[in-house]
Amino acid sequence: MSKARQLAQKTNQSGRKNLIINGAMDVHQRGGTITVSNGTGYTLDRFKIGRGSDYNFDVDVSQSSDAPTGFVNSLKIDVQATATPSGSENAVLEQHIESQNTTHLNYGSSSGKYIVLSFWVRSNKTGTYSLQVMHDGKTRNFVNSYTISSADTWEKKTIVINPDTTGGAFDDDNLAGLRVAWHLSTGPDDIISGNRDWTTDSSFRSVTGQVNLFDSTSNEFYITGVQLEVGSVATEFEHRSYAEELALCQRYYYMTADGRVASESGLGLSYGHSDTSSRFIIDFPVTMRAVPSLDSPTVTNAYRFVHGATSSSTTQLASSLTLPYANWNTTHRMLVGQTGLTDNNSGGKAGYVQVYLSTTAYVAFDAEL
Repeated sequence: MSKARQLAQKTNQSGRKNLIINGAMDVHQRGGTITVSNGTGYTLDRFKIGRGSDYNFDVDVSQSSDAPTGFVNSLKIDVQATATPSGSENAVLEQHIESQNTTHLNYGSSSGKYIVLSFWVRSNKTGTYSLQVMHDGKTRNFVNSYTISSADTWEKKTIVINPDTTGGAFDDDNLAGLRVAWHLSTGPDDIISGNRDWTTDSSFRSVTGQVNLFDSTSNEFYITGVQLEVGSVATEFEHRSYAEELALCQRYYYMTADGRVASESGLGLSYGHSDTSSRFIIDFPVTMRAVPSLDSPTVTNAYRFVHGATSSSTTQLASSLTLPYANWNTTHRMLVGQTGLTDNNSGGKAGYVQVYLSTTAYVAFDAEL
């Protein structure tokens, strides 16, 4: 074993060692089953279904209580329609890691650090799967394979990732640094002959023999206990408290009111800006990664402005977020508009806004990578 690798083994330390957020799949702010059809989308917090070359596939993703010993939850992918990839079509489960959280890896220098990825996985579809780590923004990637040996059995996998000493350094910013992708299906144009160390390549890549999870609607894929840490030896999974894990997730996505959980879900104090509009302030529990976008579906009369004994409703919140003062921190506090109120008598009134009697309406803020 090289001296560099021996030193790398000594760098594993307890306490906030895991670069992956929500690796135990305990936080699911979006809730329920997430259907990803012919596209990409976030599912359980920080985990995203991604694709290459507009690959058309259909999966349901949910939080499952099927988990190995030591864990309570897992992320479950349930195939809804068969699909065969062609060309450069790909489907992956991935997590993007904020670049300023990876600068200590010293990539792009001779002091670059080993990192090791460990996770628990289960599927009825046995065979070869590919794991790809991408140095986002630097068009560099690392590809390794792992095998699911026994059907419907939890198996722990460990992959050591060499330091990328010849690529660029990680930027000290809030954009994507590392991107970890578990391949589910890969087109023939993106297959390589075997495991590959860091190479300049901006494409999704899988190794020869990569299974097609989408060859049967009976196929399922479960994963949990995901940990990425400095060193070349995987250590025991770092279980953070739910409160801490939730706060880490809320930097990227914050669900503030959810009618699917409570029939009357409060948003906060509000005031009538005009006879048919109101405004209210949202204070985020943590500073978000960037100025977020509003994630709130159109639902007839689901958003209610209550003032005194009177209330009026609107179908959707304003799509644009504004601030009354230029010096406000837009990643910490935002002013949200509500237009099209029904009673035409809201101007100057003080009250509060809520998601009201709707099982499909919610209000969230999205600053995902």
